[in-house]
Amino acid sequence: MFTIRKATPDDSSLIFDLITQLAVYEKMENDVVTTVEELRENVFSRKYAEVIIAEEDGVPVGFALYFFNFSTFVGKPGLYLEDLYVKPAHRGKGYGKKLFAELSKIAVSKNCGRMEWSVLDWNTPAIKFYESLGAKPMDEWTVFRLGAKEIAHLAE
Repeated sequence: MFTIRKATPDDSSLIFDLITQLAVYEKMENDVVTTVEELRENVFSRKYAEVIIAEEDGVPVGFALYFFNFSTFVGKPGLYLEDLYVKPAHRGKGYGKKLFAELSKIAVSKNCGRMEWSVLDWNTPAIKFYESLGAKPMDEWTVFRLGAKEIAHLAE
């Protein structure tokens, strides 16, 4: 039996574990610098993001972490999917699509004009999955990022 539920502060360790598994899959495990306590604070106390947990027979098999942004052109909020992950042993069962369906229900309830996310260019299985949902790549856009050091320098 498959279910999706909203995460609670008690899930902070689980979320950290799933983030770590995702980072290993993406060959970015050295980039995980957060802690369970920091996730608990920022997700559940400060409410910077929200998390849903996918479970099979009551056992966690995946998650999605998202937050809301705003489109000036559309004039509505958008749902930004930061991470979606299903454990390898549970892939191919439609769980990723069910997570996207749940995220879509959330987006509709919040009157979102769009949902967006990033994908690594080498992750062909994910790209094909997203395209099967009807998602379109935004090839004309380039993502830029300032890290904590650069932010601090500019803030001086």
